[in-house]
Amino acid sequence: MEPIISIRNLSKTYASGLCALGNINLDIHQGEIFALLGPNGAGKTTLISIICGLVNSDAGTIRVDGHDVHADYRKVRSLIGLVPQELATATFESVWSTMNFSRGLFGKAPSPAYIEKVLRDLSLWDRRDSRIIALSGGMKRRVLIAKALVHEPQILFLDEPTAGVDVEQRRDMWEMVKKLRSEGVTIILTTHYIEEAEEMADRIAVINDGEIRVVEEKSVLMNKLGKKQLTLTLQHPLTHIPSELGEYSLEILEDGNVLVYTFDTQKEHTGISELLRQLGKLGIDFKDLHSSQSSLEDIFVNLVRK
Repeated sequence: MEPIISIRNLSKTYASGLCALGNINLDIHQGEIFALLGPNGAGKTTLISIICGLVNSDAGTIRVDGHDVHADYRKVRSLIGLVPQELATATFESVWSTMNFSRGLFGKAPSPAYIEKVLRDLSLWDRRDSRIIALSGGMKRRVLIAKALVHEPQILFLDEPTAGVDVEQRRDMWEMVKKLRSEGVTIILTTHYIEEAEEMADRIAVINDGEIRVVEEKSVLMNKLGKKQLTLTLQHPLTHIPSELGEYSLEILEDGNVLVYTFDTQKEHTGISELLRQLGKLGIDFKDLHSSQSSLEDIFVNLVRK
């Protein structure tokens, strides 16, 4: 099936000489939640802005649902909803008026029932007559999302959607995003909250210095680039790792009281049972053990450092 967004050989250098994007190739599939992760200045917002027609590229092509973003701009824009980072809204208008106006901008017929649905989904219905200037930062963020959805787009870009939103509202927003995906909307998400991507994304791309470093399904990425560790709390401290254990990837921590074994999740045999037998033979006793796996944040930090 043809991807809903197809990007080929996309590049962008600003007048200052900053190369924001270099030869980006990327496909995004219909109905997925796609997380774009990267540090500040990595190129995330530039990439989104070019797809949405807000910034011109220097080279490359982008097709959205088969339509070229330059040759068929109006059609492409009608397919896209964008929630920007900045809280830029018509602050003296009411929430309801803003929704009506935004829907009309895309040539959509008035639909009070649909606007009500969007506002209820975002817990804004009780504030429909409030001026936006009177709303909290979190509510203004939800108004931006409502504006992006009011013309019924097939694709929703969320650029740092939960910045300044409290934990409970963030959870509500995650549930809303999952519901939109279940209705067939494609979600492209940029975020600084790594747990947000870990919670929601189907696939993840890591971008740094204007280049895509990796694109993978979340589970595959964590299995391929993550690592697992077995941590043993010892009965008696070790001063060094015995030569008989040289074949294992071991590290002594906490003044010799903790032994950490790092193993490959991709191998058929982890070596844990063999290690424990060797420890028994050597008389190295432990009083506690537990295993842990790399988080997405660990993987992200390692990729960006590399």
